[in-house]
Amino acid sequence: MKNTTEVTEFILLGLTNDPELQVPLFVMFIFIYLITLIGNLGMIVLILLDSRLHTPMYFFLGNLSLVDLCYSSAVTPTVMAGFLLGDNVISYNACAAQMFFFLAFATVENYLLSSMAYDRYAAVCKPLHYTTTMTTGVCARLAIGSYVCGFLNASIHTGDTFSLSICESNVVHHFFCDVPAVMILSCSDRHVSELVLFYIVSFNTFFALLVILISYIFISITILKMHSSSGYQKALSTCASHLTAVSIFYGTGMFMYLQPSSSHSMDTDKMASVFYAMIIPMLNPLVYSLRNKEVKSALMKVVLEAKLSLGL
Repeated sequence: MKNTTEVTEFILLGLTNDPELQVPLFVMFIFIYLITLIGNLGMIVLILLDSRLHTPMYFFLGNLSLVDLCYSSAVTPTVMAGFLLGDNVISYNACAAQMFFFLAFATVENYLLSSMAYDRYAAVCKPLHYTTTMTTGVCARLAIGSYVCGFLNASIHTGDTFSLSICESNVVHHFFCDVPAVMILSCSDRHVSELVLFYIVSFNTFFALLVILISYIFISITILKMHSSSGYQKALSTCASHLTAVSIFYGTGMFMYLQPSSSHSMDTDKMASVFYAMIIPMLNPLVYSLRNKEVKSALMKVVLEAKLSLGL
């Protein structure tokens, strides 16, 4: 007979048990998290303050920064507390909440990136109709749709995972409550739950990638037809930051997960999760600020106004 005692808390094994690595990893992750907070909050504030950035592209970028901030915050503080205090225990409800918010905001980012690809398509391929194509209503519907898909996806997977009987163990072989790591603890039949996870994640990923791919095929055709070098450069610059963000987000997933099953392990999942939960939210605002003249200009304007107000 299997032990069917109700689980009230979980023990997270974390990234490493080596005591010599605890402090260096804590310092590294708090540095990453501070950059993530400053970069994403700074991007949101810049977009709100500068009227020149009140455009569809920056509307989506502001939402992207908010999402990065939220899903990084769902995971990183727990990891840092584990390193600093050595407390790797998380309650049942906190585990479910962490899983829900990480899944929700990661899925929202997936759909926001596809919405941004459509926006770039409209800007490059239909510049004369851009203002009538990407209206406030269209942008709002695309953003709301991304959030609805994200929270619906999170509800399905979190509800499905925690509806299973957790009776094998309460030790999660991960640094946060990810779906596969918690699901594997169940002594229930996981076959249907695993199929649901596989098919929904595959649909979300490949649908968003299909939109991005089709958008950039049309963008590439339009760019190749351009005879003006200035128009060519402008078209490339409008897409460069988004392409970089897409490459980082999906490239990491493909590199980490599209491996032979024989070489796949929980350690691989941990590395992928570090990138998604901590590295990508830090990189996105850097990518958009370093490669974007309008963001740099808005930042300089805010800095100058701050100096003038302080009498410096």
